[in-house]
Amino acid sequence: MTQDLSTEAPPRLPNQPSPSRSLSWRVASNLFVSFRYAWAGLSYAFRTQRNFRIHLVIGTFAVSLALLLELSRVEIAVIGLTSGVVLTMELLNTAIESVVDLTVRQTYHELAKIAKDCAAGAVLVSAFAAVIVAGSLLLPPLLEVIQSTIVPAVQARLAP
Repeated sequence: MTQDLSTEAPPRLPNQPSPSRSLSWRVASNLFVSFRYAWAGLSYAFRTQRNFRIHLVIGTFAVSLALLLELSRVEIAVIGLTSGVVLTMELLNTAIESVVDLTVRQTYHELAKIAKDCAAGAVLVSAFAAVIVAGSLLLPPLLEVIQSTIVPAVQARLAP
């Protein structure tokens, strides 16, 4: 079995829409081009996937809160890594959904549904795990800050 690494464009079928990402079928000629393709994927996900944007905002918030609460470097790294896993799963979900849609076109197929549902389920599992990790690392110091600063201030205002 040989792999065709031709730099010629693949033949187009009649009535096939023009590709929106020109030259995406080519093998990257250098590292810079590889990074450009990766950035194009991230940009696409950010522009088109609402859940990717939501996870990015929540992950950024969790890491920022960890820095604000002065968690240890390891705890911040764990929160950052779990947030990164959720974003990675969102990217894989988007890729799987795109390939499935390309394969089945506008028709319904039970196996396509299973593939898309399982990919979405993987994102959900990683998001639940990230919530558990972030909650277990962020809640104790956050509650400590609330008890030591906010509660006394409220009590002082309520005292006659």
